[in-house]
Amino acid sequence: MARSATIERNTAETQIKLTLNLDGSGVCSVKNPIGFFNHMLSSFCKHGLFDLSGELKGDLEVDQHHLIEDTGIVLGMCFAKALGDCAGIFRSGCFIYPMDETLVQASVDFGGRPFCVCNAQLTGIPLVSIGQDGKEASFQTDCFEDFWQGFVNGAKCNLHLDTIRGRSDHHKMEGLFKAAARAIRSATEIDERRKGQIPSTKGVIV
Repeated sequence: MARSATIERNTAETQIKLTLNLDGSGVCSVKNPIGFFNHMLSSFCKHGLFDLSGELKGDLEVDQHHLIEDTGIVLGMCFAKALGDCAGIFRSGCFIYPMDETLVQASVDFGGRPFCVCNAQLTGIPLVSIGQDGKEASFQTDCFEDFWQGFVNGAKCNLHLDTIRGRSDHHKMEGLFKAAARAIRSATEIDERRKGQIPSTKGVIV
């Protein structure tokens, strides 16, 4: 049975529709107006072997916060819907990812209770790039934590993100997206020894 989900969420600030396949091949085909954020979602899919498609629209004339946080919420909701009662999965996962001078770690537990600890150690200085229109663009690095806070709220999971050491904000954020992808992949994969049982002594994930 396919473990997939589609969530559409429309507010006065953002219009987001995402389709997730947990057992994909790593393809990200999301229409995303923020260049660096698109790079992060593509890295997440590639390293987690998740397929993700859809479109992101939002009030970028205000700033990037609403669109990035709400995308996290919708992506988390997709994971929650695709996992259902979490029967048969490993439930938790952890991964340490090296990226040049940077070393990061992500740990996740799909235990039904949302909690996010983000120790990314970012400078808060926006990353500057050139947009498709040839004009200067940027990524608000303070929105990195907003995305993951939204994700855990939607997915109802615990997530700890830690930069162990590093210099480049780009490397820290990209490394953490990749580490999170690998940790989430480990947590959501089917554990054949569990034989379809729910991974909790309670008998239910709440």
